[in-house]
Amino acid sequence: MKYYLVAGEASGDLHGASLMKELKKVDPEAEFRFFGGDLMKAEGGTLVKHFADMAFMGFFEVAANLRTILKNLAFCKLDIASYHPDVLILIDFPGFNLKIAAFAKENNLPVNYYISPKVWAWNQKRVLKIKKIVDHLFCILPFEVDFYKDWGMKVDYVGNPLLDAVAAFKPDADFLQKNNLTGKKIIALLPGSRKQEINYLLPDMIAVANQYPDYQFVIAGAPSFNTDYYSQYLNGRPIPVLFNSTYDILSNAHAAVVASGTATLEAALFNVPQIVVYKGNPISIGIARMVIKIKFISLVNLIVNRGIVNELIQGDYTPVTIGAKLDLIINNEEYRRAMLANYDELDQKMGSPGASAKTAKLIVKYATKK
Repeated sequence: MKYYLVAGEASGDLHGASLMKELKKVDPEAEFRFFGGDLMKAEGGTLVKHFADMAFMGFFEVAANLRTILKNLAFCKLDIASYHPDVLILIDFPGFNLKIAAFAKENNLPVNYYISPKVWAWNQKRVLKIKKIVDHLFCILPFEVDFYKDWGMKVDYVGNPLLDAVAAFKPDADFLQKNNLTGKKIIALLPGSRKQEINYLLPDMIAVANQYPDYQFVIAGAPSFNTDYYSQYLNGRPIPVLFNSTYDILSNAHAAVVASGTATLEAALFNVPQIVVYKGNPISIGIARMVIKIKFISLVNLIVNRGIVNELIQGDYTPVTIGAKLDLIINNEEYRRAMLANYDELDQKMGSPGASAKTAKLIVKYATKK
């Protein structure tokens, strides 16, 4: 069958690649065309547009880049219509993908939505629209099943694909030596994969490094950028930026400062005590605080439904506050042990690997029954 996938950010590229790998096992004749990234490209098929040209985050940023977003939407619709896939798979990225879902439904294309939109965070009535335009919704967070059920929508819970990625990871035994990281404990800096995230978060992450000369700070570089891009923030500081090495960094890290998003869950799965941070355009944050109705911003806290990792948001995010929280997870053994014990509870709630394989089988099953 012919598959068209749409992923608009780094996490979607990761999960899309895992799904494509499993689809090829279920359907050896699978052909792929997609919006995505380098990981999906490595699985074969045709990369139409890279997520680096699509990922805009925040109300203000979306408004400022509206012309580009509309061009991408129009191009995606035309490309889908031209390709006429047997299966359309939309991966997260709801601001864009729900519009693609509506278009697909108008054109009688079955819509599979993998990693359901986080409508539980704000404007929950969007579920009513999703019911009309999405044929099969695959959820990866355990609490989402009951949420959608309360709105009268049947969904498939497939588990979390991050478990697949972590289980498949094979650490590089020479990682520390190859990158000259021996001798000091590592504090990982994960400032996100979008330009505006890095712009708002990385300067304060770097500033706090001066407070900890006995530790080695390492930046996990986003694959859509290069070393020169990060150099503008480093100002000559000897902090390495390593690309395509996030899991190796986390598997060797003593602590981490992590941008809110998928990476918070990855850090927890690697048992790295962390601080979760978020900062953005003040207008976007102000609007978000008015409309978002959740207690936490990190997936770790949302899944266990209590604050097991610290969250520093907007004005609370400064080198001073980062340093204070880092001091807790580095030097307070009781605090550190408590966080790691809470990670055990998270592991139990997350379940076992297999999300990608389960989703692939369901997608093929639904496609062949239509």
